[in-house]
Amino acid sequence: MLAILTLLVVVTLSILITRIAAIALTQTGLSHETARFQARSAFTGAGFTTNESEKVVNHPVRRRIVLALMLLGNAGIITAVSSLILGFVGEEEGAGDGVVLEVVLLVVGLVALWGLATSRVVERRLNAIIERVLHRTADLDTRDYASLLQIGSGYRLAELSVVRGGWLDGRSLGAAQLRDEGVVVLGIERPDGHFLGAPDGDTGIEAGDTLYVYGTTESIASVDARRRGGQGDDEHDERVEEHEDAQRAEQVRDPRG
Repeated sequence: MLAILTLLVVVTLSILITRIAAIALTQTGLSHETARFQARSAFTGAGFTTNESEKVVNHPVRRRIVLALMLLGNAGIITAVSSLILGFVGEEEGAGDGVVLEVVLLVVGLVALWGLATSRVVERRLNAIIERVLHRTADLDTRDYASLLQIGSGYRLAELSVVRGGWLDGRSLGAAQLRDEGVVVLGIERPDGHFLGAPDGDTGIEAGDTLYVYGTTESIASVDARRRGGQGDDEHDERVEEHEDAQRAEQVRDPRG
């Protein structure tokens, strides 16, 4: 029984570690989808494509995060396998009921953990806590561009991966009106590697594209998580209003205003 409980604790910690790493990677400019994939790949040792590995290897902060994940992943997988073996090996003869109980406990525990890991409510609350802790204890912004763009006060550079069914999928830049909510698109990389610098409003956006953007952390995160439909349009309108209010406040504080 102790081995099964140990296994469930290891799985819980693994989920938490990959979630923390994914959020940390988003702070370096990766999109949410890419960061989550990178974190899970590094932790499990599954590997990832050459293009995405270059995004990690060529960035010092991302490289440190992934190296830590690889180390923790190896230790966690070994511990999990050992606990699983200990849970079912060495049982005395006639202890069939005990084995059944352990199997039931393991299945119920894993199902419960899977439900928590995929819950949107739990994800939002956990992400908010992790982000606050990371902002207080770590400096993960993309410092490569800080001196050039005066990044600070909540502004950053980031990648947005356009997913199928997402709010941006199938729109043009002009129709998306990202600038109205404080997100500036600096360039677009197509799935075939073709790059469009300083795209105009007529440029179309499709699933598989990667947008390189500049804006506030909150606005970028909102666009990244937004899905197609009325709710997504309402979120866009809310962000536009918030950006307009922020601009008016900045104009008041502007010494030359």
